Amino acid sequence: MPERIWYRSLYWRIALGYVALLAVLLATQMGLVLQLSNRMWGRAVRTPAQLAVMVAQDLSTQLRDSPEFDVDAYLRQHYGTGYQPFAVVLAGDRRMSRILSNHFSALPPNLGRDARRRLGGFDPEAGRVGPNGEHFHFAEYADIVLNGQRIGVVAVPREPPPLTIGLREMAPTLAWVGIGLLGLGAAVGALLIFRPVRQRLRSLEDAARALGEGRTDVRANETGGDEVSALSATFNRMADDLQGRAAALEEANRVRRQLLADVSHELMTPLSAIRGYVETLSMPEVILDDETRGRYLDVAREETYKLERIIGDLLDLARLEGGGDTLEFDAVLVDDLFRRVADRHRPALAGRGVMLNTTAAAGTPLIWGDADRLEQALQNVAANAIRHTPEGGTVTLRAEPADDFVRLTVSDTGPGIPADHLPHIFDRFYKADASRAGTSIRSGSGLGLSIVRAIVHRHGGEISAANQPGGGAVFTLLLPAARAGSNAR
Repeated sequence: MPERIWYRSLYWRIALGYVALLAVLLATQMGLVLQLSNRMWGRAVRTPAQLAVMVAQDLSTQLRDSPEFDVDAYLRQHYGTGYQPFAVVLAGDRRMSRILSNHFSALPPNLGRDARRRLGGFDPEAGRVGPNGEHFHFAEYADIVLNGQRIGVVAVPREPPPLTIGLREMAPTLAWVGIGLLGLGAAVGALLIFRPVRQRLRSLEDAARALGEGRTDVRANETGGDEVSALSATFNRMADDLQGRAAALEEANRVRRQLLADVSHELMTPLSAIRGYVETLSMPEVILDDETRGRYLDVAREETYKLERIIGDLLDLARLEGGGDTLEFDAVLVDDLFRRVADRHRPALAGRGVMLNTTAAAGTPLIWGDADRLEQALQNVAANAIRHTPEGGTVTLRAEPADDFVRLTVSDTGPGIPADHLPHIFDRFYKADASRAGTSIRSGSGLGLSIVRAIVHRHGGEISAANQPGGGAVFTLLLPAARAGSNAR
């Protein structure tokens, strides 16, 4: 499973992206507020007197270039945002003036009247005294001059406008900028956070759909180091497990089919022989002498015994591999096993002129296992070696310690086993004599070595077969020693 990296977590990325978006939004809004408020209230950039002079000069230029242009629309367009309210009075009809403003509703009281008085040649500040007796100036004025004549007055209050007016003026700009930043942040977040996640989620979705359709070879993208990659890794482990189970099930089906075919073949041979001889004996038109009849009966009897052995071995193998047979574990002496094997096969050894040697190395510990099953395994391996050893040959049984195990080897001086047959030597119904040239020994049921492998595996050991450099086959059984196998099952 890929390592989870905290800062790549989807939750952390969303949280950090949200915080970054808020920080950028707040910083931008604060910068706009400072810029707009500085234009409206700030004295360091532009004083009321400077603003009055700037507007007056601008209008003078515009009126000189185009006497008929719309002053009211011009003021709202160029000075409607970011400037404090001011009044403009232009000379007109008999009443001599008209009042214009960039924010007419926000004009201080009497500012337009004072500007009109200024245009009429009166000092609007005359007679105004402050609280300490000083002369009080309510506004700053600048004249709009055209062709050397004053045609208007710009009046700017000396005091900044109320905060509510400034906020009302800045609100639309701040709102539009905020909406734009939110949209831009959402787009960046979608590209940098959610788009890669969406691609990997689509990969996981496609893999899940393919797995549902029966394809166990599909895998999801595990890159990213976040929750989606963890989910993909979990899905891939599940897919690996399902693929392994599917492969095991397919192998089990193959083995089952092969087993049915092998069992059918092995059982059919003795059954066919028995049926043939029985039918011959039952034919009334066939006259047999006593010797021939007895020979036929002996063959049928031998095939019946062979059939019983095959069925018994199959049942025995099924119990061992299925765990239905209970083993009684105890410490088993190797010398006792070797002695019983020698006693069991003494007649066959003497009849074929084969020598059996048994050796137990010094310090060989006891074996932890079921004495009867261990003897059965060793008897089967020894019988296989004796059967494929030519007259005058030797079969050797040897035991020696191997760490926490006891190594038992059964070697012979026969022709050995071809290399291409070695991987199948423990398969069911594999006939060892079919792979050993130069022998004419009748084969067994083909289940003996499969039973040996099942017994060794039930004891927690291993078994292998190989050829000796000097000729002959050697079987190695690795079984747990008594001191290390007290917990074996």
